[in-house]
Amino acid sequence: MTHHRRGLRRLLGDDDLATSIEADWRSAPLSDRRRAMLGFATRLTVAPGAVAKADLVPLREAGFTDRDILDIVEVAAYYAYVNRIADGLGVVPESWIPEDA
Repeated sequence: MTHHRRGLRRLLGDDDLATSIEADWRSAPLSDRRRAMLGFATRLTVAPGAVAKADLVPLREAGFTDRDILDIVEVAAYYAYVNRIADGLGVVPESWIPEDA
């Protein structure tokens, strides 16, 4: 979604990195920590019922605390929820919001 793309670019402050992540985060120049986080978030999004304790090992090895893991799960779940609401209702970004905002 366009508004997520804008947020990513704003948070990173690096358009080249954002473009690389959008194209394929697995080949983007990311730290092992970010790669572990994104791998877990992807698994949680694509196959939530298959997530097991073993999926937490790479997060813990990357230095994430229990609180960090809770935050990752909550953010991934929130985005899944909001996107399903927006998609289900046919919500489109407001036309007055500039693409590069």
